[in-house]
Amino acid sequence: MHFMQKKINIQNKKARFEYEILDRYTAGIQLTGTEIKSIRESKARITESFCEFNEKGELFVINMFIEEYLYGHAYNHKPKSERKLLLNKKELKKLRKEVQNVGLTIVPLRLYITDKGWAKLDIALCKGKKNYDKRESLKDRDNKRNLARIKKNFN
Repeated sequence: MHFMQKKINIQNKKARFEYEILDRYTAGIQLTGTEIKSIRESKARITESFCEFNEKGELFVINMFIEEYLYGHAYNHKPKSERKLLLNKKELKKLRKEVQNVGLTIVPLRLYITDKGWAKLDIALCKGKKNYDKRESLKDRDNKRNLARIKKNFN
């Protein structure tokens, strides 16, 4: 018997505000059993997380919070351990070069589960926004909100 899973879609909305997104990738994540079970229950956060390369050139997501699994017992995972991201070599090489040369950051945007049941992480190559850029973002957001309000009242 196969039951319908609720769609898991954990967003990092802060990232779009804090960073200018230059390029996006979708990466697989190496997880333990209790981690994937917690994610399936939507018990994860990526707001404070970022991605980093190790000496071997492997990419890890740091500070991604996955709540301990309720029934995990002795085999439970640590909520904030580093988790390896799975991308192909060409993508990894390109990302590493961008991070080293230009000083860009890799930030997770969205954590979700595919129809096949795999956990995926949408990551973005980003440049930190300056404060005035953030003000622009806020202004845009306010303008959009006001427009929506006017349209709503108009109808």
